[in-house]
Amino acid sequence: MLEASSTAAAYRREAASATSESYTGRCSSTSRLGGRAERPPRYTLGLLQTPRSTTGSTGELSSGGAGPGSSSQEGVAPSRVAGVKAPVSGRGESYFGDKSSCVENTSTLNLTSSSVRGLHSTCVAKTPLSSSRSVCRSHTPLMGYSVTSSSAVSTHTAASVIVAVIEGRGLARGEVGMASIDLKNPEVILSQFSDNTTYAKVITKLKILTPLEIIMSNTACDAGNTTKLFSLITEHFKNVTFTTVQRKYFNETKGLEYVEQLCASEFSTIFMEVQSKYYCLAAAAALLKYVEFIQNSVYAPKSLKVRFQGSEKTAMIDTSSAQNLELVINNRDSRNGHTLFGVLNYTKTPGGSRRLRSNILEPLTDAETINTRLDCVQEFLQDEELFFGLQAVISKFLDTEQLLSVLVQIPKQDTVKTAESKITNLIYLKHTLELVEPLKAALRNCTTPLLKAYYSSLEDTRFGIILEKITTVINDDTRYTKGCLSMRTQKCYAVKPNINEFLDIARRTYTEIVDDIAGMITQLAEKYNLPMKTSFSSARGFFIQMNIDCSALPNGQLPSEFTKITKMKNTYSFTSADLIKMNERCQESLREIYHMTYLIVCKLLSEIYEHIHCLYKLSDIVSMLDMLLSFAHACTLSDYVRPEFTDTLAIKQGWHPILEKIAVEKPVPNNTYLTEGNNFVIITGPNMSGKSTYLKQIALCQIMAQIGSYVPAEYCSFRIAEQIFTRIGMDDDIETNASTFMKEMKEAFTLFATHFLELCHIDALYPNVENYHFEVQHVRSSAGNKEKIAYTYTLSKGYTEEKNYGLKAAEVSSLPSSIIVDAKEITNHIAKQILHRQKSTPEMMRQRAAYHLAMRLVQTARNSRLDPDSLRIYLKGLKKKYEASCPAPGQSDEQQ
Repeated sequence: MLEASSTAAAYRREAASATSESYTGRCSSTSRLGGRAERPPRYTLGLLQTPRSTTGSTGELSSGGAGPGSSSQEGVAPSRVAGVKAPVSGRGESYFGDKSSCVENTSTLNLTSSSVRGLHSTCVAKTPLSSSRSVCRSHTPLMGYSVTSSSAVSTHTAASVIVAVIEGRGLARGEVGMASIDLKNPEVILSQFSDNTTYAKVITKLKILTPLEIIMSNTACDAGNTTKLFSLITEHFKNVTFTTVQRKYFNETKGLEYVEQLCASEFSTIFMEVQSKYYCLAAAAALLKYVEFIQNSVYAPKSLKVRFQGSEKTAMIDTSSAQNLELVINNRDSRNGHTLFGVLNYTKTPGGSRRLRSNILEPLTDAETINTRLDCVQEFLQDEELFFGLQAVISKFLDTEQLLSVLVQIPKQDTVKTAESKITNLIYLKHTLELVEPLKAALRNCTTPLLKAYYSSLEDTRFGIILEKITTVINDDTRYTKGCLSMRTQKCYAVKPNINEFLDIARRTYTEIVDDIAGMITQLAEKYNLPMKTSFSSARGFFIQMNIDCSALPNGQLPSEFTKITKMKNTYSFTSADLIKMNERCQESLREIYHMTYLIVCKLLSEIYEHIHCLYKLSDIVSMLDMLLSFAHACTLSDYVRPEFTDTLAIKQGWHPILEKIAVEKPVPNNTYLTEGNNFVIITGPNMSGKSTYLKQIALCQIMAQIGSYVPAEYCSFRIAEQIFTRIGMDDDIETNASTFMKEMKEAFTLFATHFLELCHIDALYPNVENYHFEVQHVRSSAGNKEKIAYTYTLSKGYTEEKNYGLKAAEVSSLPSSIIVDAKEITNHIAKQILHRQKSTPEMMRQRAAYHLAMRLVQTARNSRLDPDSLRIYLKGLKKKYEASCPAPGQSDEQQ
């Protein structure tokens, strides 16, 4: 048997020269050294003789730029993870300025707080990092990623987004620039906008991004001069790491250079779009410099997707509304899936899950795009073969965005971890590209424009070019597999034989060592007459495992030569001194294999790199198809209907989608109807009658329609909303400023639930106001003849007759009866005064009737699909309704 230690020096010296040869002119399948055919280990540990394995569900994808101990070009780096030495550079000043963090807060969703505070529990200390001072902080870890198949997508994924935020100074204060990058996705998103003094847009955008770390200028938190933006962000993101860098690194000129250098050619139009947006470019400069530093790698030229994200084509949902509606997080239990995201999330890939989440938080406002999505969902529902065929293919994709992110990073230092990561990623890339043809086949007969466009995009020749180049070097049967030992075997034998003689020798050595390990354990089993078997774990390497009752062992103990013994029930795990030595030899051989394979892989990647940007297109297609299939899946589980888009909000027999998942019985459905002429609905009813649930139901249905999903109703029509705003709480703030509130809500579709019944009378002053209420029934129990309220959860026109809830609660309390009597008299007196002031006059009634008629006629002209005869009958009905609503001439107030 060849010893790894005796051959290592020889083939290490020759490996580089052998690898640098051309891939053409291969040798025969027999090695030139000794004429021995290469073979994988003969061990039987659940593996096949050759690395042919079925696709599993999980694997590890590590960032290629996470190698420890390398030098940064500027400054002194912190030790960001325990056990990792800080790289040191003697050149220049530190890139970093102040470092800061906020105290942990048990409530991670304090979305409605408007108080302004600075940093908490700051600990000032001198470190080599800062030019002036430093504040204690937790560090962003070097990223190691887990790639999952679609069958194992978690609802709550770990944060991996880093955001840089900068605000203008002086007259430009309020102009905010943002740049963000997901460490699992090679896409830089730039934003620039003007915000008001509450910075609602900034907070909302950051909540959508769920950042791992936020970078700001050190001038934003100078002692005694903290900006309001910095204070608000730290208030709302108490559990997020904050880093401040010197203001000079927020440089728009450098940011523009980054965009020019790093943006892939497919997205080069971004240059014209952002060249005058100085603040987002400044944020991009600081962000990319910082990310390169912490990742210990640089992005390859022309490798990133860069896009400017404006707010023109998406609706804004503020953070308080997102919380009230439970869009992505359940208010009672953040791990609970009873959210809108949970209702719709049947995605099979991490990319599809991320797209669904971002779409829920930022719904579209372009009706054409929404209808294009709805067409796809409709085709999936009508073509069962298409639905299941696509779903089967999509479920095999890994995290394509994350794979891209690692492939486009160039590590500053080569390490064993880097080498293993690159080999693994190439196997993932091969796996991904092999799914393109099955995906094309599934889409071949589609009829909707979007699906046909996706099919055309998949005909890009670059997919075939990359796969062909990979298969000239990588074994055809190399697969992404489940299990650490199985995947290790795939990596060892990924490269075809005879490409590198010394790699072939190293692999034969590795095979013989592993076979010797299996043989040794077999001999030990025979020696002690015990049912030993060979096992493997990434932490321990090869070890011995045995299922046996303790009483079957001599003296109840294992032989003395075995060490590191652990027991769980009747399963023993242990090793021996000889096995530990053989594991060390195995690891040494493995390092040599990875080193030489890495050189081959790097050469291969350099050849295919110019074509790799087609994966951006593939990633987008897979995530969108996954989301649309998820919508179709949700429809099959409930009676959802396709929404229409008009100037009217009309829902026939709609119900709450989240409540449907929780409740034993289907929720009581209700109708909704709002138009430009009747755009303000006041809803009344006692506590627990269903008011808040109804309001949330309408907002959720609107969001579902705007992301391209079907809606829980028998029929529905929506007006595109640019802002969705909900407030659940006390009436006091709004009621004390009722006139101002009405003016602000003049053009919006507003549903307003209240216990302040006097507000119901404003329909006499505002013809666009309608009153509705939730019906309740009073039931007397047979025992004790007590009256109880039975809730029907049914919405009816008019306002509730249930009044004075507080007085009714007081009657069953211990308050003196004299106080309750006085309270009733005062209540009746006030009610009569208000009713007298708000009483309608005949002229007001005629104006209201004319207003409603005009609005109905305008709506009919815009949206009617009636034939002439039906239209004539409808118009006659409007005329009769108008005449019935107008008081007769000469009718006085007393006759009303």
